Amino acid sequence: MEQHESLWLFMQQQSGKLLQQTIQHIGLTFISLSIAILIGLPLGIYITRNRRLAGIVLGVAGILQTIPSIALLGFMIPILGIGPIPAITALFLYALLPVIRNTYEGINGVDAGVREAAIAMGMTPFQRLVRVELVLAFPVIMAGIRTATVINVGVGTLAAYIAAGGLGEFIFGGIALNNTNMILAGAIPAALLAIVLDFLLSLVQHTGGRGRRRAIALLPVALLVFSSFYVLPVGGGSRLLAGFTPEFMGRRDGDIGLRAEYGLHIRTVVISDAVMYKAIYNHKLDVISGYSTDGRLKAYDLIVLNDDKKIFPPYYAAPVIRKEVLTKYPELGPVLNKLAGKINDSLMTLLNYKAEYEGQSPEQIARDFLTGQGLYHVPGTGDKGTVVLGSKIFPEQYILTDMYAMLIRGYTDLKVESKTGLGGTKICFEALTHGQIDMYPEYTGTALLAILQPSPDVAARLAANRDSVYNYVSQRFDREYGLTWLEPIGFNNAYALMMRRSQARQLGILSISDLVNYLKKER
Repeated sequence: MEQHESLWLFMQQQSGKLLQQTIQHIGLTFISLSIAILIGLPLGIYITRNRRLAGIVLGVAGILQTIPSIALLGFMIPILGIGPIPAITALFLYALLPVIRNTYEGINGVDAGVREAAIAMGMTPFQRLVRVELVLAFPVIMAGIRTATVINVGVGTLAAYIAAGGLGEFIFGGIALNNTNMILAGAIPAALLAIVLDFLLSLVQHTGGRGRRRAIALLPVALLVFSSFYVLPVGGGSRLLAGFTPEFMGRRDGDIGLRAEYGLHIRTVVISDAVMYKAIYNHKLDVISGYSTDGRLKAYDLIVLNDDKKIFPPYYAAPVIRKEVLTKYPELGPVLNKLAGKINDSLMTLLNYKAEYEGQSPEQIARDFLTGQGLYHVPGTGDKGTVVLGSKIFPEQYILTDMYAMLIRGYTDLKVESKTGLGGTKICFEALTHGQIDMYPEYTGTALLAILQPSPDVAARLAANRDSVYNYVSQRFDREYGLTWLEPIGFNNAYALMMRRSQARQLGILSISDLVNYLKKER
């Protein structure tokens, strides 16, 4: 009951933003759907007249639908930039197959006797198409449009990854911030939107007689009206454009802190960390929220702006493991701590660079590092038991998880099962506390602010000292969750604001305060 009440309270507090995102979501869905109908319907008609091409056209549309959506969006950024254009393009491509296929099947399903009767009445091919075939095939075509609509509502949540807005902002922000209410505030409206739109389109699908002809005439008008809902909100004021992740937008050591402590007011769009580096490299963004050990700093020639007011707390990485697993296999602690203090910031940046830019596999990077440190051993028998390792969904976590897996295999008789790429903090932490994984690498700042969420006064007091943060999260994790923090690895992967080196030099911006002062002068 309390969960429902807190969710309802959260949705009330965020009602303005929630309404805005829902309207955006409807607009994105119907713009892409309209384009899919505009292209897919004639294409479906065409292949009923040229059936030799049907297999090719349907095959290509099918292949487009199998491309992972995030990969498709990432591929489009250098060509189409960020924002609504790549999002609408991707959604259009996913909607094509059901529209083309159902148009093709619907027209082919028209009874041959009806066609012959229309010819006998002297109808032209165009008249037969409009007055007979499309009218009779309408229920099947509408079934395809319904399918395309539901697909687009679901896939449309990914528009938030590339600064196109929609309900995905709440969903991905909630996953990153370990905030169930935020996730549900985006997921529930998205699910309801899919159900409502599917129901309304089913009513249109099953109209008959004159109602069907009226529906065919009014459908383009309805598509145009709903498409007009989309307006991309971009904060006003400056020429520079910032791209912040959903997680960064909702954190005290993120956009909230930047506004409160620095008075930073910059045009901002919400974007995924999976594509924001490519966006700034391609001059689609000017400032991004990044991570201080990210290999793409080196790859894309970016600089970290000095956090001169120290709003970003320490983010020292360390393995977090279930206490009962350490009790069962006490040899794990000393083995995992072999990595303690071995990787500093510059070295972690280099390892990430090898994965993110040179294309080396995390496993190879991990093996080479351990070999160079004299830590790599040939795997043992693995017959004593199994330890399940997890990771979040970025290269640094994959590299660290592979290192820990190799250490466990080389120094113990334990077998390792890896569940990498689990997503954000919430997913990894929930998997750990529910016993679905035994260990994963975490960051002290994330544990403090995203999981434990102390009062602002406590967080501010702790944030100035790395050891204070580590001791605080270690003690509370042990007491409240039965989890043990092992020794820190050595590097600090803190949040950071980044700019292209060339642009920062040109504008004379070296720190966050410099950025704030530049924006004030610009206004």
